[in-house]
Amino acid sequence: MDHLFPERPHPKPPGDPGHDASGHRGRLRRRLIEQGPDALQDHELVEYLLALAIPRRDTKPLARRLLAAFGSYGALLHADPEALARIGGLTEGVIGAIKIVEASAVRMRRARVTAQPILSSWDALLEYPHVDMADRGVERVRALHLNSRNELIRDDLMSEGSIDQAALHLREVIRKAIDYGSASLILVHNHPSGDPKPSKADIGLTREIVEAGRLFGIGVHDHVIIGRDGHSSMKALGLL
Repeated sequence: MDHLFPERPHPKPPGDPGHDASGHRGRLRRRLIEQGPDALQDHELVEYLLALAIPRRDTKPLARRLLAAFGSYGALLHADPEALARIGGLTEGVIGAIKIVEASAVRMRRARVTAQPILSSWDALLEYPHVDMADRGVERVRALHLNSRNELIRDDLMSEGSIDQAALHLREVIRKAIDYGSASLILVHNHPSGDPKPSKADIGLTREIVEAGRLFGIGVHDHVIIGRDGHSSMKALGLL
């Protein structure tokens, strides 16, 4: 079968054994272009991404080292730039390449959410914070602000905290909802432990926000908790 993008062999420059534009990297590139995003395994995706930023180096060992250090492809993309720098062998350009893939994934999911009313695109809503939060090593809290047509008007990162705690203040949530003219809210946060089950503190604070919102005519549709392997909805669990 002919390839869509046939390659001409190019000789390797002398003394540059890592330069392999027409060989292994070319095969990775053709598989990705011709077969789509599932054609490459995680380590191959990372290897090819690194190769774009480090064109004259064998990036396979570094790709495997990064995945071993962070545990998964998603966790690698969401890793803090300082944590990436501590691995060694990563220039600012390489770290930037990793971060641009992360930003692209998050923006693509966010675009799906903003394209239509959130309550009629619940699957898209869940995909977006899952991409952004599921593999993070620290807890993040977001408030999704909706207008009266249930369209997203603001995605507000309220806080980012330690491995297991991020501060969320009732007054701050309500104040911002008033400032933005929000008709309703959906709260979302992640559990870095991977278990999306709501804690007693999650339930208690959410109920306080619901009651405070009622006083100002601001509804709270749900509080969704994201874990590595799934999510939980307080509304679906009958906790709101």
